[in-house]
Amino acid sequence: MASSPFIWLQHALPHHALSRGVGKLASSTVPMVKDTLIRRFIAAYDVDMGEAALPVSDYASFNDFFTRALKPGARALGDAATQILSPADGAISQIGQISAGRVFQAKGHDFSVAELLGGDAKAAAQFEGGAFATIYLSPRDYHRVHMPAAGELNSATYVPGDLFSVNQVTAENVTGLFARNERLACLFSGEVGQFASVMVGAMIVAGIETVWSGPAEPHGRKLVRSEFAGGERQLAAGDEMGRFVLGSTVVLLFEPGVVEWLPSLSPGSTVRMGEPIGRRL
Repeated sequence: MASSPFIWLQHALPHHALSRGVGKLASSTVPMVKDTLIRRFIAAYDVDMGEAALPVSDYASFNDFFTRALKPGARALGDAATQILSPADGAISQIGQISAGRVFQAKGHDFSVAELLGGDAKAAAQFEGGAFATIYLSPRDYHRVHMPAAGELNSATYVPGDLFSVNQVTAENVTGLFARNERLACLFSGEVGQFASVMVGAMIVAGIETVWSGPAEPHGRKLVRSEFAGGERQLAAGDEMGRFVLGSTVVLLFEPGVVEWLPSLSPGSTVRMGEPIGRRL
């Protein structure tokens, strides 16, 4: 049973219809509409436009602004030869080890790696005993997602699901939140072995995009897995891999014996794209 009116509303609201409605408004190119939305959003969330590559008036829509690029040099990359890099600006939701095929979500809640990856038990088995990090992107953050290490794309799986809001309250009250929401699970292989970057949607998230195929199928009911031939998609550490059009959360998975997270990181720690979050073993 929902433990608060906020959680009850999460269950009661029509997630996808609401998200589609907001998405239409956010994609408007009418100057008065998009400029008003952008300026009010900047004021409400104290967005640092000093880092943005373009001024407000140059964005074609609110979505264009939300997925804005940064000025060259706005983010410095750590040493990818010895470190694992943060894939995004945000805050650590949880970080630690994968145990018994499950990832810790919040007190009293966890979820299975297989569920997170869309039911791929074979892929999930590779991460048993490995490391995970869950990074939440707040509304004010830069919303492009980058590579934590160099890798070759093996597969990308769109997994249909709910669109619960993603925050500490829902993490503590919605069972299996990150393996329940709509998501795109991307599997890579590289010098650090097999690893996954899972982009998790949330309420009013209007879409997830990747650099190799553009927008993922939005809010569909069918699981769609795309396989990639060897060497077809090679990405360096720090390269952009995708972006959130409003939203959300990234979950990283690594095989055992590959990464040791920095001891300074814990739930609530803020991170910026490209900075080291772990040491390669």
